[in-house]
Amino acid sequence: MKKIFVSGHNGMVGSALIRALGEYVTEYKVITRNRTELDLSNQQAVKVFISHEKPDMVINAAGRVGGIYANNTFPADFIRENLLINTNLIHSSYQSGVTRFLNLGSSCIYPRDAEQPLKENTLLTGPLEPTNSAYALAKIAGLEMCRHYRNQYGVMFHSAMPTNLYGFGDNYHSQNSHVLPALIRRFHEAKKSGATEVCIWGTGKPRRELLHADDLADALLFLLSIENPPDWINVGTGKDQTILELANIVKTTVGFEGEITHDLGKADGTPVKRLDVSLLDNLGWKPKISLEEGIKSTYEDFLKSEEEGSLRS
Repeated sequence: MKKIFVSGHNGMVGSALIRALGEYVTEYKVITRNRTELDLSNQQAVKVFISHEKPDMVINAAGRVGGIYANNTFPADFIRENLLINTNLIHSSYQSGVTRFLNLGSSCIYPRDAEQPLKENTLLTGPLEPTNSAYALAKIAGLEMCRHYRNQYGVMFHSAMPTNLYGFGDNYHSQNSHVLPALIRRFHEAKKSGATEVCIWGTGKPRRELLHADDLADALLFLLSIENPPDWINVGTGKDQTILELANIVKTTVGFEGEITHDLGKADGTPVKRLDVSLLDNLGWKPKISLEEGIKSTYEDFLKSEEEGSLRS
């Protein structure tokens, strides 16, 4: 039985991985640590932990994440924390003989004006989107570390670039969350309060691709089953919609009957962000959860978490 360490297991992606790995109880022994048990920004602590536990595999799903507001407001925190987490985990895993390291990047690492859909080979070919450049640079450093460790040391360290994610256990902070959880919260609160309108940031014209975290977890386990995966590979649906179209899906799901208005003083962010997923598609993996189905189940999880008092906000 292989030992696999999942960093960030309490987050949306990490918890999806834990659920997915639960179906492989005879193949994997899953190791986890929460933030109070292991500070991933502490180099010595990570080194001691990895050398003691000696996992065969590591999936790095940890990191500081957030939407446009959070990235714009706390860029120093985003670049520092994510650089430390990636560096400590990658190097300690190499030192302790970890045979497989799967690192999570992000679709925001691609140049702002790269041709759509975004192909893996467009990385580092142009300027980044200014609103999340600090986070993107930290993520780029992580996947470049994996690539160079693989080339120099012969270790199987590789990365996956997921598109915008959503799902169970998402962060619903009123300002720091990503677009979908932010919309779910706004429409839900508007419905509860009897408001007549919900205001969305920007023009609503930017296009976004969304992938359910459970689909991402399935894709990551698929990549671990491949003997010689690419250094990095896109993971997404290959389909996108405007923020306004997304808002209307959430509006219908929540059952809000008011109007949608726009705060044109807020930044739109990247105009279009859709991944070219042909490489992963050709390897034999496809997502299973439709956007409407995923948003419906995510809202149900939101309601359950709110009732239980466990909503991440």
